[in-house]
Amino acid sequence: METRRHKHLVLILAREFASNLATPTLIADDRGKLVFYNEAAEEVVGRPFAEAGEISLQEWSESFDPRTESGPAPTERFTTQIALHERRAAHDRYHIISADGVERDVSVTALPLFAHADEFVGIMAIFWRE
Repeated sequence: METRRHKHLVLILAREFASNLATPTLIADDRGKLVFYNEAAEEVVGRPFAEAGEISLQEWSESFDPRTESGPAPTERFTTQIALHERRAAHDRYHIISADGVERDVSVTALPLFAHADEFVGIMAIFWRE
């Protein structure tokens, strides 16, 4: 049985911040688990966060079959994966198929979240329809 981890204060504050934004935003923890996306993101994603739940960010991202101008986007080049594994900001544009079946073009900017210079706690990504 997996022990439940407490969320870092930075993630709690990021979630509070995101919940007050009209910009689609998601939050994932340091292990790549999606912990929240806001109501504005629900419109782009095509389903509420309550239905998606806390799943792997990679699994969540792959479910949209993201493509770039050059073709299918490799998982390791997703902006969220770059922020998670390389601990740096990344931006790209994708053509996706949302959970509601609607095709959309979106831009995504993801950035790592640090509690201290050497304490990585997760990522935040903002995205919007093109």
